[in-house]
Amino acid sequence: MESHKEKKSRPVIKIFMIIATTLIGLIAIGLLILTVSGYNIFDVAKKYGQNVPVLSTLFEEDQTEMMQTMENRLIELEAEVNDREARIEQLQNQVESKDNELNKANQEKTRLENRVDELVLMKEENKRAFSDIIKTYEEMAAKKAAPILSNMNEEEAVRILAEVKPEVLADILAKMEPTKAASFTSLVTASVENTSTTDDDEKAAE
Repeated sequence: MESHKEKKSRPVIKIFMIIATTLIGLIAIGLLILTVSGYNIFDVAKKYGQNVPVLSTLFEEDQTEMMQTMENRLIELEAEVNDREARIEQLQNQVESKDNELNKANQEKTRLENRVDELVLMKEENKRAFSDIIKTYEEMAAKKAAPILSNMNEEEAVRILAEVKPEVLADILAKMEPTKAASFTSLVTASVENTSTTDDDEKAAE
């Protein structure tokens, strides 16, 4: 009895399988035709699915979730952009600060160089002026020069006497009081020796 029922059901199953296979084939061919024709299958499904309450709800939920995800990502990107802009501004401020420091350093360097040039010029001028003073005392009569130097500041007088020619120095000291002449002789000798030692040290350093 059961064997007879099984024999009857087999043709029905075969028919159902044939129909199902045929439908699947037709659907596949239809999807292929739609795709080749330029239709987006998922957009079409979404369009017609919105007319079905259950499918419409699914599409809306999916769209809401996708929008929320996009908004969160957009917020993250804006925060990242703001952070990078702040970092760039900080670096620009640091560069400007360094530039200002460099400009100040260059200005200070220029000022010091100008000051050195001024001092060198003053030194040269003083040297020329002192040379003129020495020349004046060398051309002056010893009898006249002696009292002037005797009453002058001792340091300045020694400086002048140390630079005049030896014969002029001897004539001037001869016209001074013996005590004053002896004192100046000692001071001038010490000054000359000190100057000689300084010159030797400078040459050795070079």
